Amino acid sequence: MRTAYSVSTVRAAEQQLMAELPDGALMQRAAAGLAVACGELLGRVYGSRVVLLVGSGDNGGDALYAGARLAKRGAGVVAVLLSPERAHPGGLSALRAAGGRVSADFRRDLGWADLVVDGVVGIGGRGGLRPEAAQLLGYVRESAMLVAVDLPSGVDADTGEVAGDAVRADATVTFGAYKPGLLIDPARGRAGALRLVDIGLELPERAEAEALQHAEVAELLPRPAAESDKYRRGVVGVVAGSARYPGAAVLAVAGALRGGAGAVRYVGPAADAVLARFPETLVHAGPPDKAGRVQSWVIGPGIGDESGALEEVLAADVPVLVDADGLRFLTPERVRARTAGTLLTPHAGEAAALLGRSREDIEAARLRSVRELAGQYGATVLLKGSTTLIADAEEPVRVNSTGTGWLATAGSGDVLSGVTGSLLAAGLPARDAASVGAYLHGLAARRAAGREGAPVTASEVAGHLGAAWRDVQRD
Repeated sequence: MRTAYSVSTVRAAEQQLMAELPDGALMQRAAAGLAVACGELLGRVYGSRVVLLVGSGDNGGDALYAGARLAKRGAGVVAVLLSPERAHPGGLSALRAAGGRVSADFRRDLGWADLVVDGVVGIGGRGGLRPEAAQLLGYVRESAMLVAVDLPSGVDADTGEVAGDAVRADATVTFGAYKPGLLIDPARGRAGALRLVDIGLELPERAEAEALQHAEVAELLPRPAAESDKYRRGVVGVVAGSARYPGAAVLAVAGALRGGAGAVRYVGPAADAVLARFPETLVHAGPPDKAGRVQSWVIGPGIGDESGALEEVLAADVPVLVDADGLRFLTPERVRARTAGTLLTPHAGEAAALLGRSREDIEAARLRSVRELAGQYGATVLLKGSTTLIADAEEPVRVNSTGTGWLATAGSGDVLSGVTGSLLAAGLPARDAASVGAYLHGLAARRAAGREGAPVTASEVAGHLGAAWRDVQRD
């Protein structure tokens, strides 16, 4: 699992460790890891051309000490000092002693660099880059690799927000712990490949954010026992589709059938379309409270303006997932009155409507938005998007690490609702069901798109869910 910690937590751990180490030892650990990562990216260090963008403080010091190590291995290393009078003195002396130099013509030097190291602003930075720093990036040649020190300069380490110009790195070498901004868009899209350098920090058990990997997801997958039957494995009820949107019902059922529950009950006007594709589905004309026993409900995909079923579903004493059209009729009071778990799965536009803000506000501040939604509605919230976030009132926010841009296609959210609702019926708590559902959904989309990447349909994503499940178990 990747765990991410706030700047204040990392700073406190650094201060504690520095009190136990010789002066400068912690910076040397970070610089050594950074130099190794840069060397691996270069492939051949000797004769390579490296430019350091050096701001004031420790971030610039890390870059200078790493540059000195690369210079000792035969690289031509040049430092561009944004604040010469405030550059780290020890790091600057080490660079010069190793044969590096300070740039006298940054346009020329950046124009021939093989690798550029972004040591402009550290994890304590707020707001975008200053104009002079942003201008430097325009002189970096396209073929050069850009490596960020700890995080791309100009992004917010705690939130992932980007308020102005910011570095777009090919790779980020971060020290001691991941920071939330490295996992959450829009900043995540600027970090490139992530590499964590262990510098010996003692961090608390509780993180600010976490991203599950295959091992954690595999432990959460429901597995039938020898004595299981379809009812013991759980039954998920799906209220979806309408005369106008029958496909939403088909796609939600497609996801639900592959999500771990033993049976799927469909309630709604698209029964003929559902049975034509999936004859194993149990169908009922409704209302939901007459359809038979279920262990969870999924409601909302494609139901249009038909809100009557929502009242009955919310009144049920089982976990409920509300998506798409169902979200339009929710109020915090209706959700907070429930005794069983509730999972809301909005995209940015739907989240904006729930919070009374603009879509742009949600996308710019995804972490703050998902936390606010979870707190206001007293529910678990899965905020869909370029990085999917899962939040509830108490636990660290989870960040889904799978997926592909090709998932931005009609109906993919219906599939996600189905598979996640099925996991709820199989017994997973809302936070785990949302995390596992998003993870499998993203893996299935990657499989459908192929190694090179190609357009996919929601039906193809649903069809690859079984293979994604097997991948997680096998690996």
